[in-house]
This record gives sequence, structure tokens and C-alpha cells, in this order.
Amino acid sequence: MPAANKIAYLLERLAQGVSAHDRENPSHHTWGIGMAHFDIERLGLEEGEQILPGIVLQSDGGVTGAFRVLCDGDHDAGLEQEDEEVVDAVAESERELVIPAPSQRPPLQPPL
Repeated sequence: MPAANKIAYLLERLAQGVSAHDRENPSHHTWGIGMAHFDIERLGLEEGEQILPGIVLQSDGGVTGAFRVLCDGDHDAGLEQEDEEVVDAVAESERELVIPAPSQRPPLQPPL
């Protein structure tokens, strides 16, 4: 079991993360914290455990040493998805590609 001061530090950081998320996204409902399964086990906690009032702990496959605030909002709603236009590039006429011989190329100079 980890030391009490480590759990207190973790709870403080989780509360700060939830507060910052709720402040920046007032229309989203925060329901959980996502952590790496390794971190949950290392801290002696259990998945699904209520870590803060109304906030449950979930294993989300994230990286060790980090957590995510889980909510019901769509954070990508403001981003526009660009449509890619596919165009077949066909030349109207053929051209021969002319590559100068090495003796005709200008010498390379290092950048200044």
C-alpha cells in the first residue's frame, strides 16, 4: 500500500484536474478519471472505485504517470474536418525530363 501522503497528493491533483476541466468546459458533465491499469494497481486502488465524489476510476489504457478527465462532452465538436479532394493528374502532352550531366551541374555550397 502506498504512503498516505502519496494518495493525498494524487487526490489533490485529480481534484485540480477535474476543477480545471469543469471550468473550461461548463457544459460537459465529468464522470470519471482514466488512468493506466498499472498505475491503478500500483496505488492499491480498484477500477470502478469512486475516487472523488461522483467521479469513478477507470482503466483507459493511457500512459503510466498520467490521468485523463472523462466526461460526456465532445471536445472535438469545434474542429472542422477537412475533406480531401482526390484529383487524377493527367498531362495533356508528354514532356521529356532533362537531367544535366554531373559535369554541367553547379557545385554545391554549404549554407551560411
